[in-house]
Amino acid sequence: MPLPQIKLIVGLGNPGPDYQQTRHNAGFWFVDQIAHQYGGNLKIESRFHGHVCRVNVEGHDLRLLKPSTFMNRSGQAVSSLANYFKITAEEILVAHDELDIPCGNCRLKKGGGHGGHNGLRDIISALGTRDFYRLRIGIDHPGDAKKVVNYVLNRPSKSDMDAIEGSLIDANHSISDILSGEFQRAMNRLHSSR
Repeated sequence: MPLPQIKLIVGLGNPGPDYQQTRHNAGFWFVDQIAHQYGGNLKIESRFHGHVCRVNVEGHDLRLLKPSTFMNRSGQAVSSLANYFKITAEEILVAHDELDIPCGNCRLKKGGGHGGHNGLRDIISALGTRDFYRLRIGIDHPGDAKKVVNYVLNRPSKSDMDAIEGSLIDANHSISDILSGEFQRAMNRLHSSR
């Protein structure tokens, strides 16, 4: 059976300059990094409710998406683009911030619940399945559930930001394995990189 190939990477975040540097936008940072590295120019496309571009990554035809809706409506952008281009859930990688992973670490996984993440919750609802891949970008936990909202909507410290940026570079180094469906190899590299 052929390996599933990733055809769409979605970065989760909130639109606008007020949120640009906040922890909740780590998924946007990853997509920006790939677009920059492979010469993509993310442009707003209203029919897909987000910023979209198409890049060629070592022979892989890949679309990038940053929803322009707020986080809790991310599914609208993902489902409209996936339906239009006939991209299945198993061909989608969603990059998002993850409280349960320390800064400086990324984890790759397929399926699972939303873990309280409103962006994932809406995507699961819109696609009608959990069977998409996730790149979980560690942003650390504030230590108190009552502080989470304020924490994710604030900027990381310089040391945390350096660690997060380092983990995104590590993830980018695994991009060709991820796109070609070599998830185990990508996981091994990512999960042992720090």
